[in-house]
Amino acid sequence: MSLAQKWDQLGVAAYNIVLTFIPSHTVRLGALRLWGAKIGSGTSISRGTTVFDIDKLVIGRDCSIGFRCLFDARGGITLGDNVVLASDTQLITGSHVIDSDDFAAEFKPITIDSFAWVASRSTVVSGVTIGRGGVVGACSLVREDVPPMAVVAGVPARQRGERASALTYSAAFRRLFY
Repeated sequence: MSLAQKWDQLGVAAYNIVLTFIPSHTVRLGALRLWGAKIGSGTSISRGTTVFDIDKLVIGRDCSIGFRCLFDARGGITLGDNVVLASDTQLITGSHVIDSDDFAAEFKPITIDSFAWVASRSTVVSGVTIGRGGVVGACSLVREDVPPMAVVAGVPARQRGERASALTYSAAFRRLFY
């Protein structure tokens, strides 16, 4: 194992076992940046969020990430500006090839464009793009791309409507000790 791989594993372990529970946005964001995540100003990540492959995580400015989210960034995760991920949201970039004799894994990136909102307990799987201003209803399973401004919900998520917003707000939200 190379020194770089050891450093990456140390970062994943340190962040997910200890640092994610420290009640300081500054400490958590600093640790993620130290291990290679690119995170814009004004973004907050609440306690208990798990991150795999920290160096493949890109988050824009003024994003709000809730409690206990899961970022499986092994395939790459990119969030635009002003994205809101509510608590217990899971972004999973990996899966296994069902017919593989050796249980091979494959990884595809997840992209969530600016001003998108993914509500609590939703799961977004590998290869999905959520368009600008897209909304995912609570407890949904997103297996297909979400068009810009579309509102989707359900298992699997299906389009239920369209968002009507000028998207001029800031999603920045940082409560002390959270």
